[in-house]
Amino acid sequence: MANPLEDIRALIAQEAKALGSIPVTEAIPQAVDLIHRCVHGQGGKLVISGIGKAGQIGHNMATTFCSTGTPAVFLHPSEAQHGDLGLLQAQDLLFLISNSGKTQEILQLVDLARALFPAMPVICLTGHPDHELGQLADICLATGAPEEICPLGLTPTTSTTAMSVLGDVLVVLLMKKIQFTRQDYAKRHHSGYLGQKSRT
Repeated sequence: MANPLEDIRALIAQEAKALGSIPVTEAIPQAVDLIHRCVHGQGGKLVISGIGKAGQIGHNMATTFCSTGTPAVFLHPSEAQHGDLGLLQAQDLLFLISNSGKTQEILQLVDLARALFPAMPVICLTGHPDHELGQLADICLATGAPEEICPLGLTPTTSTTAMSVLGDVLVVLLMKKIQFTRQDYAKRHHSGYLGQKSRT
């Protein structure tokens, strides 16, 4: 009979191995510099988009960037086709998430955004930088295309973990670049445990 604890340890080890295999390339600091220039230099905002599980990761990234001093919003790619594209401004940049790099709604969002603002820069986060999205983006961040721990090999599990970690890395590097302080954090957190902790 299989030992469930051993199975759990093996799954955690597989995810940890995948995180250790995320490609660490110049694309990461280049993405930080581009976000800093567009948002903190030009007064724009970081517009993050994805659909499905990737969209949930993107929504979390947007709120984390906001709480740490880098204005960001989440734009649902389908709603963008029904008027929400209007939140884009010329000084913004797109951060698009698609594990496959083939998500049609995301590819269409690139075309729609650049029809409004042809020079709008695009950063993508994907497991397959050689696919369409990676070719369209100015900077491509790769997860390393880790194998999902889902027994079917289908459910986004390890891939979304890697996406989340890369999002955290970008957030922390931006915090360091803008010299974001505990006092700055407190100004953005007026309630709850973190708000209290930041003021003690």
